[in-house]
Amino acid sequence: MSVDAFDDVPEVMRIAMRAYSASLRLGITKGIDRSRAVLAMARALNNAFDDILEANTLDLEASREMAVPELILDWLKLTPERLEAAVDILQRLGELPDPLRRVRTADYQLDDSQTYSHLMPLGVIAFIYEAFPELGAIAAAMCIKTGNSIILKGSTESSHSNAAIVDVLQNAILDKGLPVGSIELITSEHGASLRDLITQDKYLNLVIPYGRPSFVQQVVRNSTVPVLKSAMGNCYAYWSLNSSLEMLRGIIVDSHSSEPDPVNAIEKVLVHRQTLPSSLTTLFNSLKEKGFDIKGDEELTAAFGQLQLASDNEWGNPYLNRTVAFKLVDSLEIAINWINQYSSGHADCIVTESYQESRQFALGVNSASTYVNASPRFSRNTSRSDAVFLGMSNQKGHRRGIINLESLTTVKHIVQGNGRF
Repeated sequence: MSVDAFDDVPEVMRIAMRAYSASLRLGITKGIDRSRAVLAMARALNNAFDDILEANTLDLEASREMAVPELILDWLKLTPERLEAAVDILQRLGELPDPLRRVRTADYQLDDSQTYSHLMPLGVIAFIYEAFPELGAIAAAMCIKTGNSIILKGSTESSHSNAAIVDVLQNAILDKGLPVGSIELITSEHGASLRDLITQDKYLNLVIPYGRPSFVQQVVRNSTVPVLKSAMGNCYAYWSLNSSLEMLRGIIVDSHSSEPDPVNAIEKVLVHRQTLPSSLTTLFNSLKEKGFDIKGDEELTAAFGQLQLASDNEWGNPYLNRTVAFKLVDSLEIAINWINQYSSGHADCIVTESYQESRQFALGVNSASTYVNASPRFSRNTSRSDAVFLGMSNQKGHRRGIINLESLTTVKHIVQGNGRF
């Protein structure tokens, strides 16, 4: 029976059913066909810049009238450069090898048989995102590449932009023969709440929320579908005694260079108490010259009058702007305990000249990624690896760390017998 036969079901369920039906066909579509569809999406997006930017202007004007926070406006605003970056990512995704059906040896073997596993699509993925219109295109391309259908639900602020982008993508994949329902968009016209979508556990296989922590937690609390949490900001650095000031300064600045969303930006720095005051003065002044706002704990603000006081609740929450707060600690052990309590848990780093300290930090910090004398700066389209990244996850469940193509797959075990039992 076709989806259209269910005339009495809510619209959000009809959309989920349509996406589910499409996922069954996408799961057996050849890799070359999925790749061609993604390349067609890239071309179509590239040819629609004017329409998309015009729609984005409408969103920006409406959002300013509604006094939307400046942070969301920054995330919402599209430029030719941001759209070109998205096109480049889609082009690269289309050119990558097929991530599906790669044969892996299974962890176990049964008697008189051979057991192996394949990477397979998850099925239907819901991507729920605040602003960032171009992220909808990137998430859709990653899902098509991995044989998943996707349901997009953006924030109200980006409604015109999202509609313009999805219309372009839907037409592109239909021209390549992919099924209707492969890319769906839920808009305000459907009258569906966020909860209406994330409780469609009969049809959805995964929900990925992307935005501010409060938004992500809202999805986690209400979803009856497995959630792959994304994380942003509130990353920590520990500055070890006698380690390089220039290295720390460079790492902080570089970590904030990811545009438009500072996914792995270092916003908190723990400083060994015996660090020279002159070194701190040099660091604070250098960061201020780079446009950073500097905050500190009570001890530092008392010693350095130019610092603003960081309140207690700031240590566990992201700023999501060019603000860095500093705190004095007595030892690496105390720093690790503090990070494990207050960090967002997806990317934290240490600046040290001690191998022992670096190992203690890497093993002791309970985060998805730890960086030793290296910038945690996030890039979706890194030039140094054969991969594209959607974001970072700080959970220990379905996937942890970088959200890539493999994060959107699952494993199927296949037992090949010889007829003997």
